[in-house]
Amino acid sequence: MLSSITHSSTLSILLYPLSPKPGCCSSRKLNVRTHPWEKSVEKSVKLRTMVVGCKIDNQEMGFQASERLYLGMDFGTSGARYALIDKQGTIHAEGKREYPNYMKEDSLDWALSWKTTLFSLLEDVPVHLRPLVSSISLDGTSATTLIIDSKTGEPLARPYLYNESCPDALPLVKSIAPINHTVCSGSSTLCKLVSWWNNDDSDKKSTMLLHQADWLLWLLHGQLGVSDYNNALKVGYDPEADSYPDWLLSQPYAQLLPTVKAPGTSIGHLKGDIRTQFGFSEDCIVCTGTTDSIAAFLAARATKPGKAVTSLGSTLAIKLLSTTRIEDARYGVYSHRLDDKWLVGGASNTGGAVLKENFSDEQLEKLSEHINPMEASPLDYYPLKSVGERFPVANLKMEPRLHPRPESDVEYLHGILESIARIEAKAYMLLKDLGATQVDEVFTAGGGAKNDKWTKIRERVLSLPVSRATQTEAAYGAALLALKGFQ
Repeated sequence: MLSSITHSSTLSILLYPLSPKPGCCSSRKLNVRTHPWEKSVEKSVKLRTMVVGCKIDNQEMGFQASERLYLGMDFGTSGARYALIDKQGTIHAEGKREYPNYMKEDSLDWALSWKTTLFSLLEDVPVHLRPLVSSISLDGTSATTLIIDSKTGEPLARPYLYNESCPDALPLVKSIAPINHTVCSGSSTLCKLVSWWNNDDSDKKSTMLLHQADWLLWLLHGQLGVSDYNNALKVGYDPEADSYPDWLLSQPYAQLLPTVKAPGTSIGHLKGDIRTQFGFSEDCIVCTGTTDSIAAFLAARATKPGKAVTSLGSTLAIKLLSTTRIEDARYGVYSHRLDDKWLVGGASNTGGAVLKENFSDEQLEKLSEHINPMEASPLDYYPLKSVGERFPVANLKMEPRLHPRPESDVEYLHGILESIARIEAKAYMLLKDLGATQVDEVFTAGGGAKNDKWTKIRERVLSLPVSRATQTEAAYGAALLALKGFQ
């Protein structure tokens, strides 16, 4: 077994924290003032409700001096969340932020937006709980890539987003990688690296590749060039061999690749200036992170082969715990290592972002009430926000299909929800056909888990038991990684 992979006992701690104390925690609103941590922070960044403290029999429960808490942050496609837990897995505080829209030339300055949000979340952690935080970890969107200056850490180009494709680099990547390897997809991290390498004329001697999670964690610990083997998978890292393969190391851009550690590995202490500014403890450590969909899987605690987690956020991501590793770029299928098993799956471009383009949150809630989930919709859509699909079909030219639109908004919403469920069913069937362990139960994470009518539609279409995960947010899984890194 790989030296960097945790043993099953550690995995049990990670996935099975002790049951929360009865009656703890209760939700209440906390009004926190929004102050800029530096001039770039906008006061308009939105603050959301948090869960703070524990109550038993309606009595506020104080913390012991020895109480330790673990902070996880999730940087998704449209916003970020945090969760603060104790070693039993009880949530003591949580909250979310939407990314501020900063413009740089003619496009959004995503790096500045993420950086601003990171420090806004730290500020949102209740002041009296910050000294109790022992470790921090976070997750980011898979294959979101930054090329940075290896001396300063500043981005040298705009970030390549998770769903962005670089077809110009695909022929070259396919010529060096094994057939149907994970990197043989236009949206892979390696394709983004090769595209930048071939099209940028700047001096490449002092450059480095980092993933979104790596870069944000660097802002906290200050050690450039550290990644985790979940994020590094799509740049070509081999989690089974626990190394970069020779075919990748022989390339001229291999010098840009970061050092890779297991998710939830302690990197170093939180930077002194950040500790001082926000009031975190001197011994607070920062740990390697993971991808958003894996963090959601960890949060759900689906620990037996055949158990799966569908993350219904802006996009649809699937993770199935399998005894067999599956890799096939033709369908956007790849596997992440989890102890002696594999998280098999992929990510589709369908999902909640399409719903939000057509309906407000209030409309989604009200219209869903009138849907009969036991009746199949006759509408056959392929809901995409833009051209291109990754999984279960890898087709860069796939067009969105959301017509014809019926007069009834209820029927239209029903058709979209059912069509996304069909894509999900096709994905699980594909994994089985490729040799993965057959799915026998699906847990749901992300915002879509709240829609009970959609859950019933998916149960009918999948012919499987579908339920909402006990914890549905990836930030909770990131907090579990922080707990793991401290132990």
